[in-house]
Amino acid sequence: MPLKMTVTTMILGSILLSKAVSGHASIEASLRHVLVQEVKQWKIHDMDRPQPIVVDPGTCGSAPSDAIRLFDGGNLDHWIGRYGNTPDWTIKDGYFQVRPGGGDIRTSSTYGDCQLHMEWMIPEDRGCDGQSGCNSGVFFQDRYEVQILHSNGNRTYPDGMAASLYGQSPPLVNACRPKGQWNTYDIIYRAPRFNQDGTLKSPARMTVIFNGIPVQIDVALVGDTSHMRRVGYTAHPDKGPIRLQDHGDPICFRNIWVRNLPPQQVVE
Repeated sequence: MPLKMTVTTMILGSILLSKAVSGHASIEASLRHVLVQEVKQWKIHDMDRPQPIVVDPGTCGSAPSDAIRLFDGGNLDHWIGRYGNTPDWTIKDGYFQVRPGGGDIRTSSTYGDCQLHMEWMIPEDRGCDGQSGCNSGVFFQDRYEVQILHSNGNRTYPDGMAASLYGQSPPLVNACRPKGQWNTYDIIYRAPRFNQDGTLKSPARMTVIFNGIPVQIDVALVGDTSHMRRVGYTAHPDKGPIRLQDHGDPICFRNIWVRNLPPQQVVE
């Protein structure tokens, strides 16, 4: 592991321990600063950025009683197409699949702070080459993406592999299953807060559990996720739709549910 990654890990560990002991607001600010510096020390989509180690994933779970079932195997009633129309994706055998060219789909309801569970699969016969052939994404508030990509034996830039916060934060480990097997995301999303003048009050944060393994832990985003460029924050409503991406590849989805979370108190 490169020295700079080791030092960053030590600093993060020290800050997290201090935060647990003291709970002081300055600790959170220090942690945010270190995370931002970690993102900035690598060029975006840098192939030299250290690759996450590969670990064996776990198993899938079921929905809790207070969950909103966004897809339970029957229909896409909770989703709309890019023009507000019925989604032009394919439903079969208890899952639905991107129909390339059908366009992105969004939830008909909007969400802020939430917990999202979803399962996705790359067809076994699908050819994958980096970002091509096996690509999708799930966007919170229509702008903050957790990448969906076949990353089991498919090398790409770390901040664009499966479970990355696209263009910003690689996963801690690579827990992606082989093609033809279902992957699971459990995501805790905390929406950003803005002041009345539109300036940022607190950033969006995500925790991502990939096939039972934590791969993003309360990571603060530095702005909208974007391809080949870094974008800051632009003020937007407290809630927005969850979006699934049509990247031109027939990715499969099933068992999607969401739970609204109570607002998290922001430390001034």
